[in-house]
Amino acid sequence: MKTITINVSEPVYEDFRRASRRLDRPTSELIREAMEQYRRAHLQPRRDLRDFRPRSLGQVLQPLRPGDDLLGEILDADS
Repeated sequence: MKTITINVSEPVYEDFRRASRRLDRPTSELIREAMEQYRRAHLQPRRDLRDFRPRSLGQVLQPLRPGDDLLGEILDADS
């Protein structure tokens, strides 16, 4: 683990100290957790499938029929 020095305002630090006493956990642990949450949310965001826009792959080569087994076709395509 890397030791760092940060400057925070007194009110922010006091909020963390009060929370640490209430939760019976070290202040530094709460600050590490807060930094990790920020990292996950802002520095390494995970994209949801709903975030992707559809792409056109060209025209339909063969329309689907009732009973077509797409999973079987996908699995057989690499064989």
